[in-house]
Amino acid sequence: MPELPEVETVRRGLEPAMVGARLSKVIQRRPDLRFPFPERFADRLEGQEVTALGRRAKYLLADLSSGEVLVMHLGMSGRFLVAQEGPRVKPGAFHHEHGALATHDHVVFCLSNGFTVTYNDARRFGFMDLVPRPEIESCRHFKDMGIEPLGNALSGETIAQLFVGKRTPLKAALLDQRLIAGLGNIYVCEALFRTGLHPEAAAGSLVTAKGKPTAKAHRLAEVIRDVLNEAVEAGGSTLRDHAKVDGSLGYFQHAFRVYDREGEPCVTPGCKGTVTRLVQAGRSTFYCPSCQR
Repeated sequence: MPELPEVETVRRGLEPAMVGARLSKVIQRRPDLRFPFPERFADRLEGQEVTALGRRAKYLLADLSSGEVLVMHLGMSGRFLVAQEGPRVKPGAFHHEHGALATHDHVVFCLSNGFTVTYNDARRFGFMDLVPRPEIESCRHFKDMGIEPLGNALSGETIAQLFVGKRTPLKAALLDQRLIAGLGNIYVCEALFRTGLHPEAAAGSLVTAKGKPTAKAHRLAEVIRDVLNEAVEAGGSTLRDHAKVDGSLGYFQHAFRVYDREGEPCVTPGCKGTVTRLVQAGRSTFYCPSCQR
């Protein structure tokens, strides 16, 4: 499933085509994706201007002139394809098949500026919803969601407040969307490695007896932002089915230091350790036992 950097990559790619344009025609080709579309979905969108395009965790949020927000989630294989003044295209050279066949084009947004934005989803695990802007934070998608990991909200102090007294493994706590929203398996593995923290350590170990953040807590907050920002700038990881809207592949996977490197030497200078894989809550965790204690 695309993680936060991949979704932010898509947002940046869609923004020039969508923001400020009117949805002159919306083609809805099926009644549902993972969930049914909202009632009168296409009718409620047509004629509306997209006034802003934001992101909350792994969701895309398109503000409309009607006062509603189009909430979009990519699921496992969802992608957007952009064309201008022409038929649907899959631009760019793909290194592997993405399944972006026209038979999986489920929603087509025709914009007043000549752009066409097509939502393609082979597995149909993505979804779209319409929510009134005043209700966005309290709606079912976001009411229990934690803080954003990018920006000033995430700090050593915040981590201490969230993790105090928790015996939950550190990796599980970081993946808990009720605490920190948008972090996924890949970038948590990378952040823990860079911080020298063992994924099975208790989350509460980052908090002192007086409830203050440890030095590692401050460092972890900084590293999480660094890893995510690097991945966003690199265009997202593009593992398996994800692609940027222009069809090109992200390349942050080439910078992975531990993720998916089981059995390979640790990249830390002077370390003689080997990257190891363990399973936590059914998901693979990659780490260096020598560097992460």
